Amino acid sequence: MHTETTGPQRRTAVVTGGAGPRSIGRATATRFAREGWAVAILDLDGEGARVLAEELSAAHGVPAAGYALDVTDSAAVNEVAAQIAASELPPVGALANIAGIPSPVPFLEVTDELWDTILAVNLTGSFYTCRAFLPAMLESGYGRIVNMSSVSAQQGGGVFSKTPYSAAKAGVLGLTRSLAREMAPEGITVNAVSPGAADTNIRGNTTEEAEAALSASIPMKRQATAEEIAALVVWLSGEDAGYITGTTQAINGGAYIS
Repeated sequence: MHTETTGPQRRTAVVTGGAGPRSIGRATATRFAREGWAVAILDLDGEGARVLAEELSAAHGVPAAGYALDVTDSAAVNEVAAQIAASELPPVGALANIAGIPSPVPFLEVTDELWDTILAVNLTGSFYTCRAFLPAMLESGYGRIVNMSSVSAQQGGGVFSKTPYSAAKAGVLGLTRSLAREMAPEGITVNAVSPGAADTNIRGNTTEEAEAALSASIPMKRQATAEEIAALVVWLSGEDAGYITGTTQAINGGAYIS
């Protein structure tokens, strides 16, 4: 069984959606490892997660493991949490809920199935993982949860994805704030990160013209990098952020200021 220890090198950061190429999840897992955290990478692509874990362990000298996981499967989430608890990894100290999928479909073309899928991946999956990993944080006395929202939740779309995605990511903000209030007496922080346009793979195949127009619409005239977003997630997971909870951390280059 685990023994209680301190320091990032003695804690595990769990990252969902961590295996995708050019993804915020991959950048976040890499940043955690670079800063000395052990890392558990959860992704639909289990083999990709395991390969990345091996690479991070070799490059940064930290324990790392990859697991296949569909975050919309409650039983599977609980099973992976149990596997991590029983593994050689240190106690879980941070959870970064990065897994998500876009929805660029106009509202009147949204099917019941699409609506359910977008909410399941982008919102319900975060509920499942928070519920599964919080007990370990409470037991060890240290916990940081960072949920991935979006500027689409704050301004009502307007970047790429449309209504189902915006609704799901707005739900993430409500989940974050309520859970933060409930967990604050236990010393567990819960925050949301809300990116604007980012140079990642989430939009799939787009044209150079579309990407240039999107960048031109941002006051800073460029999109965020996955590494910039990852740096914010990892900082919120550290000891220095221990008095920050229930917040929405915007990282959008000035595209939405409130």
